[in-house]
Amino acid sequence: MSLPGDQPLQKLQFYVTTGYSCGYLPNKMAQSLIAAPQHLINAEVYSSLIDQGFRRSGKFAYRPHCENCQECVPVRVAVNEFTPNRSQKRAFKHHQNLTTKIVSVDYYEEHYALYADYQRSRHNDQAKTESSEADEIEQYKNFLCQSNVESVLVEFRDQGKLKMVSVIDIVRDGISAVYTFYDTSDVGTSYGTYNVMWQAEWTKNLELPYLYLGYWIRDSQKMAYKQNYKPLQKLINGEWA
Repeated sequence: MSLPGDQPLQKLQFYVTTGYSCGYLPNKMAQSLIAAPQHLINAEVYSSLIDQGFRRSGKFAYRPHCENCQECVPVRVAVNEFTPNRSQKRAFKHHQNLTTKIVSVDYYEEHYALYADYQRSRHNDQAKTESSEADEIEQYKNFLCQSNVESVLVEFRDQGKLKMVSVIDIVRDGISAVYTFYDTSDVGTSYGTYNVMWQAEWTKNLELPYLYLGYWIRDSQKMAYKQNYKPLQKLINGEWA
């Protein structure tokens, strides 16, 4: 299977996975469309893929391809038109004390410790598996510590203590928020909101038009929040609007 149109994609092939349990909507099965081979997916090619609704997990580029469900909608914020609401402005002001540092994509023990705590706090509703810590570290490395495109890690610290990490891809017309994890033990914080605001500002500073936020899923509590960043463009039937 191949995708028509965009010249950088002509050498790629696309494969549909077997069904697996959906991580966002209960009692649903999901499938993904995988772009291959991985070694041909460089920054230029990935920019074309993300414009067609793909995302990245490690070195895999994918997009949902479910036969009977279209709930995963690729979305992006047009940052020059973005007008934050009152609570978003408050969150951005509240966390101005955080310092940021951009580091290369790699494995850092401090990052993994924060990630592991975040997973236990935010995703403890998912089925437990009897995996060892070594297996979990390897999964983390495959997920967030590998990239074949232009990617960075951004550290957010409060008085030197790590509070949040973002994995970000830089593409032709914007940046793509791959994944963010943060200290969930801090009471009265709005790290997630602040992070989206920070990424929108960074996109502007790079003089790029779009912040790609992944998939908006209306009936998923974990993904519906993206509709709060307006104007939010959606990719529907191959067109951004």
